[in-house]
Amino acid sequence: MADWSAKNPFMTTISQNFILNGEGSRKETRHMVFELKDSGLSYKAGDALGVVPRCPPELVEGLLTATNFTGDEEVETHLGPCSLREALTDRYEIHRISKKWIEGLSKRNSEDSAPLEMRIVSRQRYSSTDGSLIIDWRDDTGEGGVPEGYAEIGSFGDTSAILLKELVSDPSSMEDYIWSRDYVDALSDFSSMGFTPQEFVEGMDRLKPRLYSIASSPEFEDGTVHLTVAIVRYNHHDRDRTGLCTGFMADRCETGSTEVGVFMSPTRSFVLPEDSSKDIIMVGPGTGIAPFRAFLQQREIDQSGGRNWLFFGDWTAEGEYLYKDEMEDWKERGIISKHDLAWSREGAEKVYVQHLMAKHGEEIWNWIENGAYFYVCGDKQYMAKDVHRTLIEICSEYGGMSPEEAKEFVETGLMKTEKRYLRDVY
Repeated sequence: MADWSAKNPFMTTISQNFILNGEGSRKETRHMVFELKDSGLSYKAGDALGVVPRCPPELVEGLLTATNFTGDEEVETHLGPCSLREALTDRYEIHRISKKWIEGLSKRNSEDSAPLEMRIVSRQRYSSTDGSLIIDWRDDTGEGGVPEGYAEIGSFGDTSAILLKELVSDPSSMEDYIWSRDYVDALSDFSSMGFTPQEFVEGMDRLKPRLYSIASSPEFEDGTVHLTVAIVRYNHHDRDRTGLCTGFMADRCETGSTEVGVFMSPTRSFVLPEDSSKDIIMVGPGTGIAPFRAFLQQREIDQSGGRNWLFFGDWTAEGEYLYKDEMEDWKERGIISKHDLAWSREGAEKVYVQHLMAKHGEEIWNWIENGAYFYVCGDKQYMAKDVHRTLIEICSEYGGMSPEEAKEFVETGLMKTEKRYLRDVY
């Protein structure tokens, strides 16, 4: 394998880029094909492709305008010196603020500026009934006293300083703030604070590649690698935004011409059984289908004797049945032995993959008891947890185990000892 890496990616182009969703879908899921050419890059079903993004030029220009910099200023970065424009384009994540950047801002503010203070130096008050003078007080001593009956309220700062203090002192406020804002937002909030070009980039997160589960067997289409990518789009603070890498690939990579840096990220665990006669159960809703498309291609090419059971789901069959034609063809030809589909926005009740697993619990247990491998790919926060819990319940009910024994069987026996329960979750 060629020595391509995140620091030294292979520069290639996207040869195919099309939407997989049906008409009317509110999601945007794309199939992308990258050319490997004579790169020497190789992979196997289950591996991931690393993609190096570039920051949106309109966001870069927005930052330069907000800071009043030309972009030609030289700054020092983790990769050595470069222009500020290059740093904001290719070296830092500018679509979301870093906690370290905020903390650095607070540190500079506390070092460089004293808090503003308000003191009462004189006070006159007249009666609203007869206009007579009630209070006539002046601080002749300069010691900052207050008239009788009044209390000193202390110092105050501008809105930037107040916000900064809140963020630094309250971790939850900090997390909420950095999750939903980029540096254009931050510059608006902290408009009273000045920056040098170097100070501006200090504390920014380094630009990191994104890893995507490969959706093809290397033998399916020689010299290419396929991805299944959900494009992130949203509006916040009256501005349309996209995911850094997904927006880059979907909107700014011209097919066949725009160069994109890629590298392989091999997996040691999320692989097909060495014994191709083993049955496999695959649970992959949404873009979690990607590695299982690769698995099914590979199982067909290898003429594997094992059965293939696929659980897939999304919102609707009409809008989100990804790779429908391929899947239906595999079903007809017996490559997919069993195929269960869960649509969460069809019918009166939401149906997810874990519900279908529970429905077929006894058969799943029979497959596992007879040596089947169990794979999960997709959302870590919700789906994977629900699938995990359902699998334990199935093993308990149909394997004649207590809940504790079933948990031990799944988490120690299947996952660690036998390595027949494998996950690619994110």
